[in-house]
Amino acid sequence: MAFIAPITLTAHGVTLEPLSLNHEAGLRAAAADGELWNLRITSVPTPDETRNYIDTALKSREEGHRFAFAVIEEASGMVLAMPVKLVGTTSYHDVLPNVKRVEIGYTWYAKRVQRTHVNTTCKLLLLTHAFDTLGCNVVGWRTDNFNFASQRAIERLGAKKDGVIRGHALRRDGTIRDTVMYSLSRGEWPEVCSHLNYLISRSCAQ
Repeated sequence: MAFIAPITLTAHGVTLEPLSLNHEAGLRAAAADGELWNLRITSVPTPDETRNYIDTALKSREEGHRFAFAVIEEASGMVLAMPVKLVGTTSYHDVLPNVKRVEIGYTWYAKRVQRTHVNTTCKLLLLTHAFDTLGCNVVGWRTDNFNFASQRAIERLGAKKDGVIRGHALRRDGTIRDTVMYSLSRGEWPEVCSHLNYLISRSCAQ
């Protein structure tokens, strides 16, 4: 039995559903909002790479080390009054069932929902499921040493910086990056959960 079973998670007008080939057109449109594939510090697929991006995620799910979600923004009035729309993707990855650890990553959103409640809600959903359902002891994150926006977003969640792995991975342009590692422990989760709910309530009130 897989450590992470297929599941759909929903809160505050945001739904995470298992990524599938049915999401190809929506994922392509989300990436086009801001031409996100031009950012050298991300792995957002170009339009022609979208199908392969999903195929790779599905293969990783079968192998048990990554579980990708499509991020769906519902018509809730909290951001914009519009139909249900795919606005990005996020994943559990580097899944280690024996020590009950997962990481959250492969995360990107259409430009129009960046710096809204969407990312905070996704993290609340994923962390709640990881700690309260999967029984994880630790949830981790990793990001490019030059992706300062991502580092600030992770720190804003309440995660702790573990350190930097130097010369760790290739960027899409072939350069070698250092990777900044963060984590959150089970004991820290209750306070972080309260903080995330506070951030969302404040965002929704604006």
